[in-house]
Amino acid sequence: MNYTLHQLRIFLKIVQTQSVTKAAEELHLTQPAVSIQLKNFQDQFEIPLTEVLGRKIYITDFGKEIAVSAENILNQVYAINYKTLAYQGQLTGRLKISVVSTGKYVMPYFLTDFMKQHSGIELLMDVTNKNKVVESLESNEVDFALVSILPNSLEIAQMELMQNKLYLVGNTERKFNKAHKVNELFEDLPLIFREKGSGTRQTMENFIEKNKLSVLKKMELTSNEAVKQALLAGLGYSIMPLIGIKNELHNNELQIIPIKGLPITTSWRLIWLKAKKHSPVSLAFLKYLEAEKTQIVKNKFDWYEQY
Repeated sequence: MNYTLHQLRIFLKIVQTQSVTKAAEELHLTQPAVSIQLKNFQDQFEIPLTEVLGRKIYITDFGKEIAVSAENILNQVYAINYKTLAYQGQLTGRLKISVVSTGKYVMPYFLTDFMKQHSGIELLMDVTNKNKVVESLESNEVDFALVSILPNSLEIAQMELMQNKLYLVGNTERKFNKAHKVNELFEDLPLIFREKGSGTRQTMENFIEKNKLSVLKKMELTSNEAVKQALLAGLGYSIMPLIGIKNELHNNELQIIPIKGLPITTSWRLIWLKAKKHSPVSLAFLKYLEAEKTQIVKNKFDWYEQY
């Protein structure tokens, strides 16, 4: 057997994602590179690890057992690396954060310098919708979660990082010269919604319900990026977080439509279970944020105050 740690990581990621394409994306590799490594790994076993039916890959029972062993081996490698760095006096371990999808425009800026200061820390950041973020926090799978709407079902502690502003947004084909009455404008505009479970969708639906609006629902899309592309194409309008459309506003590809009652202002908050027993890594991250978050907002999000 001459398999490498690289092959183990790739095979484990394929098992976790059930897809060569998704594994390549998450590992920041090309699909052909992942396929080649999977073949090289498979060639070392006489029993199939995977099988392809149609265009979908399935993991065999043998493959699943190998994946468990691969994960154990990789965990031992991580442990060796951590012990080496710890012996050298460096902070080591994993920092696990679950982030709502639009939070991907926020969280990296609060992590960059911290990660540079502590090379022995491995970051695991999952970007998904609000419901799945809350589930991962509730099951204690992560140290922290980044949300803009606080969950009602959990006993949590929190730290506010920065404001979250949501505006009615569309492309620039149609001109809007004044602040319109809410009911008049929404009756005329086809609206694009995020999927159920999204915090942005919840905020949008709360606004519609609060103002007793009759709306024309155009479509439902499963990511902030998909909604943005639909707006750029002229398929409709949506209430979106300002944080994700900086470049499109700057390039005059999207516009904020003036309307009474908007923006909706919430806050990006880092939350964690109140009873959470923090690791040295997560405690160090909280201490870092307490000291640096104001300066990070000032340095990285000064453009935000223009709107």
